[in-house]
Formats: sequence, structure tokens, C-alpha cells
Amino acid sequence: MNNFFYVLSGKKIKRYFFVFAAALLAAGVVYIESDHITVFSESSPSAVYSVSTEKKVIALTFDISWGDKRAEPILKVLKDKGVEKATFFLSSPWSQSHPDLVKDIQKQGFEIGSHGHKHENYSQLSEEEITTQIKSAHTILTNLTGEPPKLLRLPNGDFDKRVLRIADGMGYKVIQWDTDSQDWMNKGADQIVKRVVSKAHPGDIVLLHASDVAKHTEEALPAIIDQLRAKGYDFVTVSDLLDQSNTKGSEVQDQAWIRREYETAAGFGL
Repeated sequence: MNNFFYVLSGKKIKRYFFVFAAALLAAGVVYIESDHITVFSESSPSAVYSVSTEKKVIALTFDISWGDKRAEPILKVLKDKGVEKATFFLSSPWSQSHPDLVKDIQKQGFEIGSHGHKHENYSQLSEEEITTQIKSAHTILTNLTGEPPKLLRLPNGDFDKRVLRIADGMGYKVIQWDTDSQDWMNKGADQIVKRVVSKAHPGDIVLLHASDVAKHTEEALPAIIDQLRAKGYDFVTVSDLLDQSNTKGSEVQDQAWIRREYETAAGFGL
């Protein structure tokens, strides 16, 4: 009888333990997601999708990997609208082919980050090749701008734990996005505006493109700027967002090696 009592008690204790552990895990997930931040691993390098802040600041980011028709009109819109801060992620082959546009981006005071070298999924490469791709882009962009880039957005937004570790070891912070404008899908300017403005939140990083494949970005941009300003938002660089987070003493981490909807654009050369 006593043996039965001990066995029964042990089973109950074990069951209660698992219930308690599950409750703690669920509470932790809810707490983390409430700040628009997801932690994959506290000890691992991570990518940033947004920053937790109460200030109404937002970062417009533009990826460029090919073409020369979209960048100049987008720069003109930003200048005409008085937007002094934004972040451009440039692929190094495009930058080599369009040094004047790179200089124009720099002259307007915009932040320049790396969009890598070859436009392919780095998670499919060997560690040696990943290192070579990041290093090649770093050298080219540094020579063109005179400043070494510190932010990296991987081609197609694709990465795994190895890519994050290698990028971190080379001094890069990997930057993703929380709001995808889907301008690369060419659904029209109105749809781009609606998507960005409806999803925007304090500390948001917005994905836009200045590659030729995105045909309506410059049309949508004036309304995006006007409507976000009407909601009280100020435009900042990605680095400004990171500084804001550091000032508050909160960690800027996000889920590592997750493939988001942007991967479907792999064939578009974004």
C-alpha cells in the first residue's frame, strides 16, 4: 500500500512539473512577442526585425541589387519630402556598376548597409563561401564609400545559424524587417501604401526596394511618408533604432534562421 502511495505521488509530481514548465514557457513567449521581439537563443547571434520602443520612430529601408531606373526617382522623393534619414542596403556588384548613384545616396546623408555580393541564398553555401561573399561586399562598399558598412541584409532575407555566426564574427548586425511592403510583387502603389501604413508600428523596420523590379515604389513613397507623418512618426536610420534600443537597455534579438515570405522573391533578383 505504501509503495502504491509513493508511485502515485511520483506520477502526480511529474505531471504537475510538466504542467508548470509548460505554463512558464507559454508566459515567456507571450511576454517576448508583446515587444515585437522574438528571441531564438540568448547566447547566439541574431537578426533584428524591429526594435522595442515607445517612441514613434520608423526606419524605411531600401534594397538595391540591379537596375538604374528606380534609385534616382526614389532619392528625389525622399529629398522633396524632406526625409533626411533612411537606410539603403546595396549589393556590391550593383554598387561597382553604379558608383554615381552610390555617391548620390551618400550625399543625401542616408545610411548604407551591405546587401552581400552574389545574390543567392547564403544558407546554401559553405562556411568558406559565406565568408568570401560577405568579405567581398565589405571590401567593395568600403572602397566606394570610404566607410565600412556595419549592417547586413542577406540576399532574399535568407540565412541560417552559420550565416549569423559568421556575420557576427565579422562585426555585422544582420537586419531583416517587420513590415514587408511587397512592392516587388507590383500590385500597384495603393496596395503598397495600404500595407505599409496599416502595419507600421513604433520601432518598425520597413522593407522597400529601389531595384528596377519594383515598379511602383516611387509612386507609393510620397503617400507612405505623408500618412506616417500624419500618425506622428519620425523617420530614422536602422542604426538610430538600434541606439534607441540600447539606450533603453533592452536587447535587440530576433528569431534566427527563419525563412520569411521574402524568400519567394528569390528569382526576382531583389
